[in-house]
Amino acid sequence: MTLEKKPKAVIVGGSIGGVSCAHTLILAGWDVVVLEKSYQAPTGSPTGAGLGLDPLSLQLIQSWIKDPELLKRTTLPLTIDQNDAVDGEKKVRWTLTRDEKFNCRAAHWADLHALLYHALPPNLFLWGHHFQSFSISSDKRSVQVKALSLQSNETVEVIGDLLVAADGCLSKIRQSFVPDHKLRYSGYCAWRGVLDFSGSEKSETIVGIRKAYPELGKCLYFGLGSGSHTVLYELLNKRLNWIWYVHQPEPDLKSDSMTMKANSDMIQAMHKEAEKMWLPEFVRVIKETSHPFINAIYDSEPLEQIYWDNVVLVGDAAHPTTPHATRSTNMSVLDAAVLGQCLKKWGAENLQSALEEYQSIRLPVVSKQVLHARRMGRIKQGLALPDRQSFDPKTANPEECQELQQRLMPFFSDVPSILV
Repeated sequence: MTLEKKPKAVIVGGSIGGVSCAHTLILAGWDVVVLEKSYQAPTGSPTGAGLGLDPLSLQLIQSWIKDPELLKRTTLPLTIDQNDAVDGEKKVRWTLTRDEKFNCRAAHWADLHALLYHALPPNLFLWGHHFQSFSISSDKRSVQVKALSLQSNETVEVIGDLLVAADGCLSKIRQSFVPDHKLRYSGYCAWRGVLDFSGSEKSETIVGIRKAYPELGKCLYFGLGSGSHTVLYELLNKRLNWIWYVHQPEPDLKSDSMTMKANSDMIQAMHKEAEKMWLPEFVRVIKETSHPFINAIYDSEPLEQIYWDNVVLVGDAAHPTTPHATRSTNMSVLDAAVLGQCLKKWGAENLQSALEEYQSIRLPVVSKQVLHARRMGRIKQGLALPDRQSFDPKTANPEECQELQQRLMPFFSDVPSILV
């Protein structure tokens, strides 16, 4: 009796989308190799920040890891979605809308990645391997992927039956199929930071922020000012995650990353501006945060397809999105789950049918979600929309405020039937 050879998938990109696909493809009976340009698995808390996991993502991740309780132990609840107006001159805030059935959980990117990565079999990742190119065989049955080993400076070739592009919003693999597809700059960037307050829980800053925001630890706080907005929530291990969206011209990105380091002059200028716009308790959190950084906020028009032959896009490679509805990570997790189930259902011998079903399930959903996240960002930043006036938190009526809620995202609670 001979054992049938398992099909092999090459995953380019080892972030949350890539590591999630590694789990789901293994469960579907595939061998997997992951090419990741970082030299090693993230340790501690590198540049990265908080994220929100919705109930479906939580359920899926719990099914992939060996100890489902680990996920609860590395996250905090986000049961409330609250939007407040903030008057920077008078230093007061009031609630515009509040959803007490939000039912998400907050995680740090590095914590979630470590949880998923360590639950995989060893030696799946080729760390320090920078994707170079790929070629599909003439019979469309295999794909050859070339990557540069950053350690040896040699080109490595990996051959698989399927190429999974989890290489982010600047995806080179996507670009090879749709070279004219461009990212769209939103008109604003985000200052981001995580304040580690371990050892200083009784400091004036932490006592003050807990008094001003008494439901930290279970509430996702949005602060809407004049043409700007902030995000604040607590992470496990005595950390506060904050974001401040700021209008500015499109930055000149020097690398293949949407993240920029900030120098001390930029940080000082940001602190001064924050003092004018936000409550002093929030400003103190910003000022005490080490190494705040800047994210340039981009998305793109939805794609018309997300697979070609035996190459498939997942995560931000498939649908670059703005972060305004806690979608990016959740979309990546769900992409991985649906792709895995489609491959399991159809088998490697019917790869085209599997990828066609994956596309038919995910493309209509993510297309609407990307456009809704864009709309939500423009509303919260006070930018114009064709069907409504610019949102002013000081004068908005209750009906206008309802549109701020996360749960209005299309397919917010939808579970694809293939996962049931």
